[in-house]
Amino acid sequence: MINMQNECTIHDVLQALNVITKGRMVMDWNEIAKGSNPFVLMKTSNIPGKSVVEIPGLVYGDMNAPVKKIGVAMTMTECGIELASGMGLDLLVVHHPVADAANSGGVPFAQYLPLYNLSVIELHEAFHGLHPGLAYLHGHQKLKTDTSFGGLHGNVLHKGIALEGIQTAGDILRRLDGYIGRQFDSTLLKSEQEIRSTDFLEEATLANPAGILNGKEDTPVKHILHFFPHTGFNVEHLQQALDLYPETDTIIASISRVREDHPLVLEAKRLGLTFIIGNPHSVEILENGLPLAYALEYLLPEIEIYVLRERVTAMPLACAGHQEIQNYGKDMALNYLVSKKSIKI
Repeated sequence: MINMQNECTIHDVLQALNVITKGRMVMDWNEIAKGSNPFVLMKTSNIPGKSVVEIPGLVYGDMNAPVKKIGVAMTMTECGIELASGMGLDLLVVHHPVADAANSGGVPFAQYLPLYNLSVIELHEAFHGLHPGLAYLHGHQKLKTDTSFGGLHGNVLHKGIALEGIQTAGDILRRLDGYIGRQFDSTLLKSEQEIRSTDFLEEATLANPAGILNGKEDTPVKHILHFFPHTGFNVEHLQQALDLYPETDTIIASISRVREDHPLVLEAKRLGLTFIIGNPHSVEILENGLPLAYALEYLLPEIEIYVLRERVTAMPLACAGHQEIQNYGKDMALNYLVSKKSIKI
């Protein structure tokens, strides 16, 4: 436990995060200019003006500001900011990098966050590889981890062996459903469908369940490679990994997914490897968020810790909202956005 004689500040939270991340946090912005912190990274798709620099540390706020309530989130959004405001949170600790305006409703942080006295710390790559939870949830013991596989920073690869009691691909799927609480999300969705009187309602977690893209539920599993396609893992990386671990019989891709016709799946089929898609990105708040939140609570027991989980749903336009707001949407569209002469009503 971090000993605090006076009121807890953001600096104390950063110190706690430095304990958690084994010293990976930016404590001084001079580290960014000097390039001395390897977890300060540029992320870009080479789209002009859309790149972002990850800074594991305080992105917005005052180091000396007092903190009584922290919200732990995966991605900062305007919904999260508004929830933080309503709850009187002082600080958001978010996993994913934030970008000015992009993560704050289209307006600069400096115009929005001060309204609610809200500060923001981000982590991302600085938090990766610190605990074996993702492997554990997916039914294997992590034996080796490379967080820059193939020389690509953030391209995480776990080499694991199936846990006791995990003998088949189906065992992994059932384990994931149990730990993530899929039945609770399903019950919640059914309740909402009943309230809205429609079956046409989707929710992010349920729309992207774990599944088997090559193999069957009774296919044996033992030697596992676990990676995350959105980090840049490709067929060449898979071939390199199999050269290192030729005993591999099962591949797990989680957080992001691939389709059945993806080159990685086709290569697995060619090689006769079982291919499992695990948990989607929408439950990373449970996989990575809960360990982070509990670690903060253990180190900073004086602070109230909350977990901000966004629930994303989709529905047909005809089912979006109640009658009054639907009429409003139609009126605005017909009277201001399109010409009545140009459409058939």
